[in-house]
Amino acid sequence: MKAGSAEIRNYTMNFGPQHPAAHGVLRLVLEMDGETIVRADPHVGLLHRGTEKLAESKPFNQSIGYMDRLDYVSMMCNEHAYVRAIETLLGVEAPERAQYIRTMFDEITRILNHLMWIGSHALDLGAMAVFLYAFREREELMDCYEAVSGARMHATYYRPGGVFRDLPAQMPQYRESPWHKGADLKRLNRWREGSMLDFLDAFTADFPSRVDEYEELLTNNRIWKQRTVGIGVISPELAQQWGMTGAMLRGSGVAWDLRKKQPYAKYAQMDFDIPVGVNGDCYDRYLVRVEEMRQSNRIIQQCVKWLRANPGPVMLKNFKVAPPSREEMKEDMEALIHHFKLFTEGYGVPAGETYCAIEAPKGEFGCYLVSDGANKPFRVHLRAPGFAHLSSIDPIVSGHMLADVVAMIGTYDLVFGEVDR
Repeated sequence: MKAGSAEIRNYTMNFGPQHPAAHGVLRLVLEMDGETIVRADPHVGLLHRGTEKLAESKPFNQSIGYMDRLDYVSMMCNEHAYVRAIETLLGVEAPERAQYIRTMFDEITRILNHLMWIGSHALDLGAMAVFLYAFREREELMDCYEAVSGARMHATYYRPGGVFRDLPAQMPQYRESPWHKGADLKRLNRWREGSMLDFLDAFTADFPSRVDEYEELLTNNRIWKQRTVGIGVISPELAQQWGMTGAMLRGSGVAWDLRKKQPYAKYAQMDFDIPVGVNGDCYDRYLVRVEEMRQSNRIIQQCVKWLRANPGPVMLKNFKVAPPSREEMKEDMEALIHHFKLFTEGYGVPAGETYCAIEAPKGEFGCYLVSDGANKPFRVHLRAPGFAHLSSIDPIVSGHMLADVVAMIGTYDLVFGEVDR
């Protein structure tokens, strides 16, 4: 090296875990040439809780609550994959009404997930207001979770053989408080006068106009387009090679959706479209997810219409899998024994293995379940879409600027509960 000439070297930088866009638990080690990324090395595992291992030491039903805590913004979808895997090995099928309720709640969950995503993704890129708009609708749907299960997030509502209980005939209402009273209280409760189905009718009629508001804030916003158009372009071939699913794959122009290709629950009876991108960049993936919210809204409307017209059981009458009612349990000795056995020992699942996948909001969420005939799983392995997506970050962000890493993390729609498991 000649005297006087400066030595130019790449430097390494930690992005996260304390960076607000790193979702609290992602550590990215970035090798940088000035402001340009040369290499990105994701370090995960900071939220590893051993879910798969814990499931091996508990009766089948006691792990349903753990599924909620994987991708903790799309709770019931995780439950659905696990419960379907158990039902497949048991050779049972949930009643038709329970299947429609599951389909409806899968779509409510998809909207919940995409609202969280659009709010946090926009916030990461500097658009503050969208977050507040999105959480306004999210709050309404959280009330549906709470109405059916008693919990706003970790519902444990799906059970092998159906769902925990039928939809409530009365939607919970806001009570008078120092913050809400008079005309304001009346406005808050106007959708809540009737049943949950009435509430969802009102919500789905109103929701498309709310999505229009998010689009007004972002779709033609020139700063938003500068941050997302042409950023993180993924070709259809690359997307398939990296095992991408969900909006990440559809944004690149591949019309792959398990709800259409391998229908489960009642998706075969539903009328909806699959939005597909063209350029495979962050902007296209944004458009795909926004359109998915509109399509989910359509599916919820169809489910509500069917559920109104067809009352019926929501749980199998098989006491080896589902508990008898409290009334039966207190009057009938046999029912009491079933109840006691079910909650202490659980049920034995025939030996075998299965893989059940569902179209979760982030992509294909699958549960590989092995049973050796005991009352707890021999092995549970969960296929999390975010894990496959995050593994592709290095080739995709190389050559981009530092600020584009934030856009890319946002477009992956990462939740580390399912990545680290």
